[in-house]
Amino acid sequence: MRVPARAWKWLGVAGLAGVAATGVVVARDQRQRRQLTPDEVRARLRDRVADLDREGTTDVREHDG
Repeated sequence: MRVPARAWKWLGVAGLAGVAATGVVVARDQRQRRQLTPDEVRARLRDRVADLDREGTTDVREHDG
């Protein structure tokens, strides 16, 4: 079965758009993480551990948050 060249072109354009969108999401996530100070990161981790302790969860993988 032969696929027209135009279909390959659109498939390539769609693939590039997907790669670009993924890059935008990753870059945004990294920017948000970089804005936290070390003290803020520690505080967030302590809060998460406290939440797990309140729930009685011993394994972090069991936690949904």
